Amino acid sequence: MIKILIADDHAIVREGLKQILAEEPDMKVTGEAGDANELFGLLKNDVWDAVVLDINMPGKSGLEALKDLKKEFADLPVLILSMYSEEQYGIRALKAGASGYLKKASAPNEFVTALRTIIKGKKYISPSLAENLADNINPLHPLSNKLSDREYEILCKIAQGHSTEDIANELCISVHTVYTYRNRILDKLNLKTNVELTQYAIQNKLIEL
Repeated sequence: MIKILIADDHAIVREGLKQILAEEPDMKVTGEAGDANELFGLLKNDVWDAVVLDINMPGKSGLEALKDLKKEFADLPVLILSMYSEEQYGIRALKAGASGYLKKASAPNEFVTALRTIIKGKKYISPSLAENLADNINPLHPLSNKLSDREYEILCKIAQGHSTEDIANELCISVHTVYTYRNRILDKLNLKTNVELTQYAIQNKLIEL
């Protein structure tokens, strides 16, 4: 039996993924985590064939958790599942060690295909992301590459109209910390206001309209 561990802070998403895999006779979700702490607790207490990891979790983000996971479990395949487009996070996830990247809006059969692909030791890349890679187009603006994963995450949230308080609550950090990250982002991108930041994100296709 192929043992799958799902890490997503939304119980309804985990339940939906379990229902999809319940149709597969050789696959079973045998572990669920709502955040990075639960994820690593499960990883240390059992052996898994693959991890499905949400990129947007409270506290430590999916990308941060992915990097830590690959340090301890280098051979464990990880499929990143995200509401964000490949252009926003796909290449960052692959560089961080993910075996595949899939949008949550994808069809159930694609989810199963992606899992089976990474379990075989291969990479799963969607057609749109593959096209970008084949054309040698880096969807991240050179300046954006200077941002840490957390800074990049906060940039996208600000550009999408999230308030400072909302971002703080979503990421389980203080409002002061959000402002600190915002100031670092503005400094690194040579910008002055949230309006300029949003325009930058739109021009460089970092967010979907």
